[in-house]
Amino acid sequence: MTKKKQAFDFGTALGQLETLVERMEEGNFSLEESMKAFEQGIKLTRECQQALTAAEQKVEVLVQQGSSPTSEPLSYSDKELADTEDEQE
Repeated sequence: MTKKKQAFDFGTALGQLETLVERMEEGNFSLEESMKAFEQGIKLTRECQQALTAAEQKVEVLVQQGSSPTSEPLSYSDKELADTEDEQE
């Protein structure tokens, strides 16, 4: 039998990584447990980084499908920011 790969859930992986780090910071692991936890942390970190890279690439593709390709960060002028705040009130 082959195992089906489960869909990656970024939020779950990030939560697991945070929990793992907290447990490691407590300092109650043996050396062997620390090594296993470290390996798991590296695996989770790599999976999260891959998911973020894929999301970034997808955003860039979507942005390029607009009228002119750009990959610049969004920024607001002070006037636009004030207008946005006024609309929210």
